[in-house]
Amino acid sequence: MNNSTHSPAPFNGLGMNLGNLSRLSRAKTRSISPENFSGAKSQGGMATDGTGAKVGRDLGQGWKISPSVNIAPGSTFTLAEINEPGAIQHIWLTMFPSYWRSSILRIYWDGEETPSVETPVGDFFCNGWCQRSNVRSLAIAANPAGGFNSYWEMPFRKSARITIENLAEENCTCYYQITYALTEVPSDAAYFHAQWRRSNPLGYKQVHTLLDGVQGWGQYVGTYLAWGVNNNGWWGEGEIKFYMDGDGDWPTICGTGTEDYFGGAWNFEQPKGEYGGFTGPYTGLSQIIKPNSVLACIAGTSPTRFVLSTICV
Repeated sequence: MNNSTHSPAPFNGLGMNLGNLSRLSRAKTRSISPENFSGAKSQGGMATDGTGAKVGRDLGQGWKISPSVNIAPGSTFTLAEINEPGAIQHIWLTMFPSYWRSSILRIYWDGEETPSVETPVGDFFCNGWCQRSNVRSLAIAANPAGGFNSYWEMPFRKSARITIENLAEENCTCYYQITYALTEVPSDAAYFHAQWRRSNPLGYKQVHTLLDGVQGWGQYVGTYLAWGVNNNGWWGEGEIKFYMDGDGDWPTICGTGTEDYFGGAWNFEQPKGEYGGFTGPYTGLSQIIKPNSVLACIAGTSPTRFVLSTICV
């Protein structure tokens, strides 16, 4: 019998939750914002010029001189560029709602040319209708008035680059802060991906594909769906279907209804004759725009594992 003991591997500071807040690590916390574009140590609050320079002129350096950036029409601005291993742990961002669909968020990992994340800003933060809607989930929080927060942990092994492209015809003013850890990343940590698709309109008895063409080993962690109802009938009987790992005509996973997938039931009807909006840690009907029944639903953080996958509704 071997009675030798082995010391546990040092904690790398990732996967933070209330249960491990007491654990110490050698991870280094850094944060990039217009007050510190590089995230470098001891470089925050040094700006002497920026979007707040005029209103802050009597306060001077160190007093919100550069709280935001102006992104010119048709241009792409790099929010963050990180060249050490680590993980994005929090993104806070705000801009006027009129830019939520025309501002495209892209994230690139480890020098890749094609982004792993490519989606309008509003849809990424579960606000796809360019009207403010509060969301209270573990992964995404949208708070009054238009404060967008992402708590998805996004590891990378060499580098990370985050950009926003402004497709509007006028300047877009963007406030943001990206907080991350510089640390070792385990070999089984996957890269975060997000994709946006639209069917406008979706024909009767037609299929809207949420995700397709995925190759490799991974897990599906969530859906945000912005749905405009174009008729008087009930819209929610389309099941979410997961075609995985060589499925043909029939999926491996098939739900029981759209509102069921998003954690509700019986047409979301509560009180009688009305949709009952809600948001929780993992699911929600986060937005109801009357009178035309424009809806937004969220579901996430319950992983569905795959080698290759297609997801349809």
